[in-house]
Amino acid sequence: MTRIGILGAGRVGKNLADKLSAAGHHVTLGSRSPADSAVPSDGAAPRVDGTAPRVVLADQRTAARTADIVINATPGDSALDRLTDLRDELAGKILVDVSNATRDTDDGLPGDLCYPGSSLAEKLQAALPDTRVVKTLNTMLFMVMTAPDILDTPPTAYVSGDDEDAKGTVTGLLGDLGWQPGWVEDLGDITTARATEAMILVVPHILRRRGFQPFAVSLAR
Repeated sequence: MTRIGILGAGRVGKNLADKLSAAGHHVTLGSRSPADSAVPSDGAAPRVDGTAPRVVLADQRTAARTADIVINATPGDSALDRLTDLRDELAGKILVDVSNATRDTDDGLPGDLCYPGSSLAEKLQAALPDTRVVKTLNTMLFMVMTAPDILDTPPTAYVSGDDEDAKGTVTGLLGDLGWQPGWVEDLGDITTARATEAMILVVPHILRRRGFQPFAVSLAR
């Protein structure tokens, strides 16, 4: 069992919390207003040991401090300042970044990148030198993150990071989320995250034409 802290209690964070808890991990969901958030265990699948999943709700600093692995599921345009403020809590840990730093258009969909020529993951790694940042799961709608088999075509989960051991650990977590080994593509060091973060710019065009249907930006072989 791994202690996992998830920063962000929106759809992405709650979805990940449910699935990782059901897989047997101890999950703390970090919210900016924990008293106003519902613990996302209702209707979740049972754990592998047959018991009901349990997600602990806390503030984001506590979620980061008490975890071995921290997942950033906060809005990407403000994540850098938020996580830099948690530098001490994140030191020595793996930080899994699933966010995209974009500026939204009038309809609320991604328009421009906040860090053209770079990426949120690179900015986080530079700001948090004692933390091992791994970028993944940022090229799909949130429901595909924890149920990749709902798509007709096998999706791809891209992985970027400087630390090979950290990427191996995160790849293991992807397996707990339902990702088969052949669906995981290690792109290399953290600078490769700028490529996958840029992929988000295709998303609004697909959503406007197709509606809010599950999809992933994947590699076809």
